[in-house]
Amino acid sequence: MDTARRRDDLLRVLRRRGQVNVPALAGELGVSQRTIFRDLNALRARGFSVDGSAGRGGGVALDADSVLLSAKLGASELVALLLSAAVARATPWMPFASTADQAIAKLEGTLPAVRVRELRRVLARILIGKPATDTILSSIGAVAPELLEVFERAFTLGLMLSFSYCDVNNRVSERKVEPQAMLVRAPLWYILAWDSQKAAPRLFRMDRVRAPRVLEDEPFVRRSLQASNPILGHARPAKALAAAS
Repeated sequence: MDTARRRDDLLRVLRRRGQVNVPALAGELGVSQRTIFRDLNALRARGFSVDGSAGRGGGVALDADSVLLSAKLGASELVALLLSAAVARATPWMPFASTADQAIAKLEGTLPAVRVRELRRVLARILIGKPATDTILSSIGAVAPELLEVFERAFTLGLMLSFSYCDVNNRVSERKVEPQAMLVRAPLWYILAWDSQKAAPRLFRMDRVRAPRVLEDEPFVRRSLQASNPILGHARPAKALAAAS
């Protein structure tokens, strides 16, 4: 087990069991007591308050009030927050972009290593284009609240995505696509996908997507974004999450 994963497991044990002694932690995680003490110090350095008491019946306990924001967020909330911050720091003309950069750096240090790697794969394919024109903005609608979580699951696991799509002429069609990336033309978001029926890349405005769902039994292989250059224009990638330490 790598160090980051072991420390994530230690944190989960402390949350679940309350006060527990170091020998019990060492036995549960299959490491030495010295390693447990080192990992406890690492958790303290990340901002968690871990108190210890000596003597019979003593042990260590995690102060619930010190649990950081990222530990309290649901998966979809965390993805939404990180994506928003990534977009802000990739578009320096937006107000408070530098502040968002500082905030996301703090969050990076609190995330489990596995989650960081998953989110990094998503953020590497968030593309930033020119802001939308006034003509386009006049027709903007609401994005289905479940779409972000559905897209993140389909993209992360490499599964096909299906949805109903209403085009600019209000024609509704059923689509089954390979979700390859997201394109942001503030304030609009697009799904960049490979349409297997047309054998070509396509852009789908997210506010026109309805009833999205992951096709659990239909995997796909991620494609190079170079094939999508003609429809992406001058879009550039948002910065990826920093590697977990």
